[in-house]
Parts: sequence; C-alpha cells; structure tokens
Amino acid sequence: MTTERQERARRWRRRLLFSVRGRATVITVVASALILLLVLLLLMLLARDWAENQVARKAERTAERIAFDIATETGTDTGRGDLTVGPDDAPMVQVLSPEGKVVAAGEAMRGRPALAADRLADRQLLIDRRGCPDFLDDCVWMFGLRLRASPWGPGVMVIAASPLPSLLNVWLLPLVLVLLLAALLTLIAWWTWHTIGSAFVPVDLIRAEMADLDARGLDHRVPVPQTGGEIQALAETVNATLERLEEASDRERRFISDASHDLRNPIAGLQARMEVALDEPAGYDWKPMVRSALRDAQRLNDIVLDLLELSRLDTRTPQPEEPVDLAALVRREVGRRAGGAPIRTRLEPGVVVQANPVRLGRVLGNLLSNAERHAESRIEVTVARDGGDAVMEVLDDGSGIPEESRERVFERFARLSESEVRDPQGTGLGLPIAREIAEIYGGSLRIADSPRGARFVLRLPLTPDAGSR
Repeated sequence: MTTERQERARRWRRRLLFSVRGRATVITVVASALILLLVLLLLMLLARDWAENQVARKAERTAERIAFDIATETGTDTGRGDLTVGPDDAPMVQVLSPEGKVVAAGEAMRGRPALAADRLADRQLLIDRRGCPDFLDDCVWMFGLRLRASPWGPGVMVIAASPLPSLLNVWLLPLVLVLLLAALLTLIAWWTWHTIGSAFVPVDLIRAEMADLDARGLDHRVPVPQTGGEIQALAETVNATLERLEEASDRERRFISDASHDLRNPIAGLQARMEVALDEPAGYDWKPMVRSALRDAQRLNDIVLDLLELSRLDTRTPQPEEPVDLAALVRREVGRRAGGAPIRTRLEPGVVVQANPVRLGRVLGNLLSNAERHAESRIEVTVARDGGDAVMEVLDDGSGIPEESRERVFERFARLSESEVRDPQGTGLGLPIAREIAEIYGGSLRIADSPRGARFVLRLPLTPDAGSR
C-alpha cells in the first residue's frame, strides 16, 4: 500500500512538473532567480565599493589631521612617541622614518611592523592604496603623507589605516539580500502558479465538458468565458465545432433514414412481384411483371450509385483529372438523350476546365434530368467564358423554383412537392451530388433568376491555357 501511494505521488509530481502550469512556473522562477542573483551581486559590489570609499575617506581624514597636528607640534608626545586617535578616526596610525622604521605609533599599532616600508624606499610623497600586511588579520586601506619637518626629523611619513569591510565583515547585508531574494522568488512562484491556474480554469472546464460529451450529447455546449483573448476564442471554436458535428450527425441520421426508406420501397416491390410470379400458373404472362421488377432494380442501382458517389465525395476520394472541353461534353451528353423536351445549345468553343470528365458528365446529366422532369416545351444549355471562369447554364421553361427553396433543393434527399408529383421515383440526390462535384473543382453551382423556369448556373475555373485565348 505504501509503495502504491508513493508511486501515485511520484506520478502526480511528474504530471505537475510537466504540465504547462508547472513548466511555466519553473521557467519563471529560474529566470527570475538568475536576474535577481545578478541584481544581488551588483548591489553587494556597490555596497562594498561604498564601504571602501568610506574607509578610504576616514583614513585620509585621520592622516591629514595627524599631519596637521605634527606640523603645529600638537597632539604628539615626543618623549614617548605615541599618537592619539579619536573615535571617528582610523584606528591604525604610524609615523615612519625615511628608512621605513616606525618612529611613532598609535595604541592599535604599537609594537607592530611598518605598514608600508617598501613605499618609503621609493621616496613616494603620498600613499593611497589597499594593503594586506601579513601581521594583520584583515586588509586595510592606507593613506600616508610625507612631512618636510617633524619632531622625528625631516622626511617622515604619517600613515593612517582602517580595516576594509568584506562580505564576512558586512554579514548583515548579504543575509538581508538573500532573505529578500528567497521572499521574492517565493512570491513570484506563487503569483505565476496562481495566475496561470486562474487562466487555465476555463480550459479545465472545457476539457471536463468535452470529456463528458458522450453522456451529454452533441447538443451540449462548453461555457464561454467573457475574458477576451485566446481562451474565449478557443471556447467559441469548440462550440462552433460541436455545432458542425451536431449538424453532420443530424444529416447522417436523416441520410440513413431516407436512404433506408428509398431502398426499402424498390426492394419490397421486387420481393412482392417475385412472390406473385411464383404463385401464378405456368401459362401466366410474366413479362409485364418482369419489366416492373427491372424498373425497381434499375431504381435500386441508381440509388446505390448515388450513395457510392456521395461516399466518395464525402471522403474526397481523388479521381484522375484532365482538361475537359465543356462544349464537347455537352454535345456528347445531349446526343445520348432520346425523347423528352428538345434541347437547344449555345456553345462557345475552347472553354476548357481541369476536372474528371466522368464526374462533370454526371453533373450535366443530373442537371438535364432535373430539367426534363420540369420543362414544358424546351431546355437550353449554354457554355461561355466569364473572365477567368467557365460558365455552363441549364435552363428549362417549367414553373421554376421559389427563391426561398433554392438552397433547400441542394440538401440531400430534399424534394419539393412538385418534384414528388412529377417523379415519385426520384431520390433527391442528383442536385446535391452536382453541387459537391462543382465545389471539389473549385467552382460553384447555384440557381439564378430567370424570366421563366429554373436556371442552374455552374461555374468552374478555366485552365490557364483556356483563359489566355
């Protein structure tokens, strides 16, 4: 049990570390720590320089005061050779002969070697530098002045020195800065974790809603936070996607229902006719019944072909493409049709598009079949250029399609009342197939205004060679 609990804790820590929230917090804290450490070092260096400047000024003031006292023969007991310093003076004071010997010293330096004997040998008039003598525990800042005359003779040098602060000496400042750094990093980590967590609350809600989508159904929508930015756009996109999925699911259900209904009728008719034929006597004239059964079989074949074509279109199954001359395509398709309303054509030559000829032939065939069902006396097919597009129109002189129903006829299995009367065996798939084929090749199929009847307008992009003619 303990091992299992430890494993769960390990997995939780790993998930927390590798989550967006955890990674962002770690990166922010590490970057902040580097920046704050750099600032800390700069502050400590500035503090050290400031402290060194203070010590140097103290040593300089002390050496100048003692030199002035010696020059005016005050503050010095020539009999004992000692020097006095005040509480605000540098604690270490020496007077050195030109040879580098200590001739007088303050209490702190009594009995100690010379602070800067090597500099005296160089005949320097002024000393102002850092030094670390072996006999002292700390480094000091030394300031020395050479005197022309003194109780100890000419050329002596008065040196005052004060210990330099170090990080070990000035321990309070690094400690305070380290504590401040830790507090700032803790605050930054908490703020980052809290802020990112708050920002991801809507994302968690969206995830939870999507995870429970099977139980709620596609009609459910995720909450949209009114915060603006990417999170709100994500929620709106998810809801739009769910809406499209719901519409697609509804279309699929309607499609299956309508396809099942359309398939069931001819299958039932075939079954009934076969059963009746089997029950008839041997001399019965069965040819009319076979003809009816053949019509039902042909209708079944048409429905299956339409369903297969819709399946290919939905999956965007690629078909070989080639340049297709629309005028030649219209002449071939019109030549195959016998009977029905006469078809007049006005065909501009050289209107070529890049497409699959079988699919374009299916588009034209579906449009002509629809026109034949509704035409009163004639059908007209035109092919022409319009800028960079090829335009093919199919017109009939029937009753036309009401404007409010012009988009509905392109829905799968949708049939207007007039179509059901004129062709009760139709499936309502011809026009949807035609439009989807047009859109696959970058074109469009719509119903335009016409003085009489229906006017279907197919637009497809011309091939580059056809467009330059």
